[in-house]
Amino acid sequence: MIVSESYQGNSLMGSICSCKRDHYADENITRRGFSTRYFKLGSSKWLESSLFLPGPFCQLQRRSCPSLMELCIRKICEDIDKYRSFSILPRDISQLIFNHLVDSCSLSDNCIEAFRDCALHDMCMGECTRVNDKWLDVISSQGSSLLSAYISSTEVTDFGLSLLRNCSNLQALGLDCCDKISAHGIKHITGLTNLESLTIRSCKCIMDSDLKPFAGLVNLKELQISCNDITNVGVSYLRDLDKLVVLNLEGSDVTASCLDYLTALTSLKSLNLNRCHLTDDGCEKFSALSNLKELNLGFNNITDTCLGHLKGLTKLEGLYLDSCRISNDGLAHLAGLSNLKALELSDTEVGSNGILQFSGLTKLEDLNLSFTSVTDSGLTKLSGLTSLRSLNLDTRQITDSGLAILTSLTGLTHLDLFGAQITDSGTKYLTYFRSLQSLDLCGGRLTDAGVKNIKDLSSLMLLNLSQNLKLTDTALEFLSGLTSLVSLNVSNSRITNEGLQHLKPLKNLRSLYLEFCGVTACEIKKLQATALPNLARYRPNQ
Repeated sequence: MIVSESYQGNSLMGSICSCKRDHYADENITRRGFSTRYFKLGSSKWLESSLFLPGPFCQLQRRSCPSLMELCIRKICEDIDKYRSFSILPRDISQLIFNHLVDSCSLSDNCIEAFRDCALHDMCMGECTRVNDKWLDVISSQGSSLLSAYISSTEVTDFGLSLLRNCSNLQALGLDCCDKISAHGIKHITGLTNLESLTIRSCKCIMDSDLKPFAGLVNLKELQISCNDITNVGVSYLRDLDKLVVLNLEGSDVTASCLDYLTALTSLKSLNLNRCHLTDDGCEKFSALSNLKELNLGFNNITDTCLGHLKGLTKLEGLYLDSCRISNDGLAHLAGLSNLKALELSDTEVGSNGILQFSGLTKLEDLNLSFTSVTDSGLTKLSGLTSLRSLNLDTRQITDSGLAILTSLTGLTHLDLFGAQITDSGTKYLTYFRSLQSLDLCGGRLTDAGVKNIKDLSSLMLLNLSQNLKLTDTALEFLSGLTSLVSLNVSNSRITNEGLQHLKPLKNLRSLYLEFCGVTACEIKKLQATALPNLARYRPNQ
């Protein structure tokens, strides 16, 4: 029997801003770097597959009728303040309770203690920023059972990190944006020799010398340690990590000379040098990394010359060049990269003529052409890329005519037309994309009539219609049948409190953004309490 105390209700609260980049936080998919398998933490059984599937997607995979176990877990979480300890429950049950609290943003100081000595395998804290050293004490109490922990943007200090020495079997550890951890605390990690995945992104304390002990983490397969103070010297300490598959140095002060130390890493498949200090000088060294499958060079001062040194990387499946000085001519070097599945060209000098070079990229699934000079006429060159699943055309030159040209791409699951000039008339072409799961249409030209053409896209999970000032409550009525929706953004519109009633059928909705509308937080809370129990994030929230 679970030991209980007096009951106090918990509210499912969360917040996220309604701008475009946070809209994609719900999707929990990183499209401008490596695939999600490299950005999530998990125990070894997940390391070779998709790790920690986002809560909303796990939920949508469930049966329409919840199992008895699911109902029990939900009830326990609703009454969480009744319970002092779950340690005598089977570990799998305790894990499910913990995961549900994380997914619903309900993990708190009051309930974390109940998980002491539960021998949990995975403690991924999600978006919880309340984690402190007291929580680390509970996490470390899992002892040798703990296989993964993810703690980001929290108040954890060096002392808290030292407690993890009891977790000798820890395989995956995430400490992103933990500003109270210093180099002294990082030294405690070096004793965790079973680590396979370690992320310490955006921590201000890491310097070159702090990476020297990492040479002892011989089982590392993934290392993400982006920090401004890391230079080529720091990278030199990593050259003997021969099991390393993923290396993320985003934002570090490295140059192409660091590649001298990476050529020995024959297992390396993914390399992220986004926002480093790369120029064309030294880029010829990329040709030695022949086993690379994913390469991120975004936001560097490289040109078409650099692309000439990549043409031999025939195993590449993902290439990210956003905000580089790449032109149409440079894309000719990509013609032989027939295995490419993802290509990021956002905010480059690429135009419609550059798309001519894509004809041989028949495996391309993800293409980002946002903020380029591509026009409607150039899109005709995409019609043969029938493998495309994700297409970003966030650019003002794209109109209804361009959308009409794309109708042969019936396999699209993600379509971003955020700033495109799509009108009500153009939305009729959306009916060709029956598999769409994510759609952005924020060019400001839609009315309720245009939304009517979206109502039959039953696979939609994320829909962003913000900035369309003419949308009214009728738009929500049209969307009421999209029961797979997880995230809906209709900010900057004429939606009112009265229109919220149309959202009641959207039982899977977890995020709702209605900022700068005639909607109040009070009415959203009422909707959450009576009809949308899974709603965890909403704006306005006060």
